[in-house]
Amino acid sequence: MAEIKKVGVLGCGLMGSGIAQVAATAGYATVVREVAEAPLAKGKAGIVKSLDKFVEKGKMTQADRDQTLGRLSYVTDVAALRDCDIVIEAVTEELELKNDLWKQLDDLCPAHTIFASNTSSFPIGEMADASGRPERFVGLHFFNPVQLMKLVEVIQGRKTAPDVVASARAFGEACGKAPILAKDTPGFVVNRLLVPLLHEAILMVERGDATFKDVDTGMELGCGHPMGPIKLLDYVGLDTTLSILEGWHQRYPNEPSFKPSELLKKMVKEGKLGRKSGRGFYEWDCDKVKG
Repeated sequence: MAEIKKVGVLGCGLMGSGIAQVAATAGYATVVREVAEAPLAKGKAGIVKSLDKFVEKGKMTQADRDQTLGRLSYVTDVAALRDCDIVIEAVTEELELKNDLWKQLDDLCPAHTIFASNTSSFPIGEMADASGRPERFVGLHFFNPVQLMKLVEVIQGRKTAPDVVASARAFGEACGKAPILAKDTPGFVVNRLLVPLLHEAILMVERGDATFKDVDTGMELGCGHPMGPIKLLDYVGLDTTLSILEGWHQRYPNEPSFKPSELLKKMVKEGKLGRKSGRGFYEWDCDKVKG
């Protein structure tokens, strides 16, 4: 099993900054790469703010906070990740963009470097083949917010070496996560169950089976869900859910549950994306539903 000492993270957005934070907190030297200084500065500020909250709430000492920040470095040059033992990708869900980065890194990184993608929607095998080192490629799917959510899915591609899976799992555990193993199937474990559930909730509203508020109340009070499926859709982003469904439907056209509903497509076209746009099924004020 390969020893991981230095971690590279591609992307410093919501997921990338969270992954970088937990890696650095776990004691790893961590390099975060973004395409430009502005998003890099924004991600860095988010990490500092998050760590400060942990100190404020007594979950981390000031000394640990300072040491964590000291393990982090921020770059815009992909070449700065050349000496990492594992590189975790958390960039925009665009397959061509991801594959281009993997090809660059395959030329830069030594043979032992593990490549890991945080994708929630693309097959690991497609990126693994494009990377040039499919036996060193694995899925590492963290959940938002990474700093708080305990789960990480470790996805084994059809060519992923067993020692790479073991190293990825050990890394997840070192970051304080509970890893579960999954095969390279659509949505892996969580999203394969969750996305069709969210989509069925939209279909129920579209058919007029129930109001969106009653759907949410039913799942919250009847199944103990902390957030109903429609509200969760708004929180995640209707455009994100549509993108996942469209990708799955393109690859698996014979699976009826993957075909996006007309209501979902209509709302995204109208800019009703949920929390991020201030309006979806609900109206939002930052992270809270109005009313």
